[in-house]
Amino acid sequence: MKRIIQIPNAPAPIGPYSQAILAGDTLYVSGQVPICPLEAVLKCKNIEEATHQVLTNIKVLVETAGMQLTDVVKCTIFLKNLEDFSTVNKIYESYFPELPPARETVQVSRLPLDVPIEISCIAHR
Repeated sequence: MKRIIQIPNAPAPIGPYSQAILAGDTLYVSGQVPICPLEAVLKCKNIEEATHQVLTNIKVLVETAGMQLTDVVKCTIFLKNLEDFSTVNKIYESYFPELPPARETVQVSRLPLDVPIEISCIAHR
C-alpha cells in the first residue's frame, strides 16, 4: 500500500507528481527545490539560503511521514554550479551530522524554476 505525503498547507507540485510517497516502510521524496511552502515563494538569494530551504522541505516531508532525518538512507543532489559543492556540503552536514546517507552530487545545466539546487531522497524505518 502506498500513501501520498505532502508538506501541510503547501502549494500543489508544479507537475504531475507527488512530493513524496510512503510505500510500506520506505519513503521516496521527489526532488525538492527551494520553495518556501508557507509563502509559496522561491528562497534563492544565495546557495546557502536555497540549500537550507530544500533541506527544511525534506525534513518536513520526512517528519510528516512519521520518520526522522536519521532514517534517510540515500540522497541525490543536483547543482547548477558545482563550485557550490563545498558550501552545500557544510550545510548538508548540519542536517545529517551522524551516519550521513549514501549520496551522489551532479552538476546539471538547468533545474525547474531555474533554481540553483534540487535534492531528492529515500528514507527507510
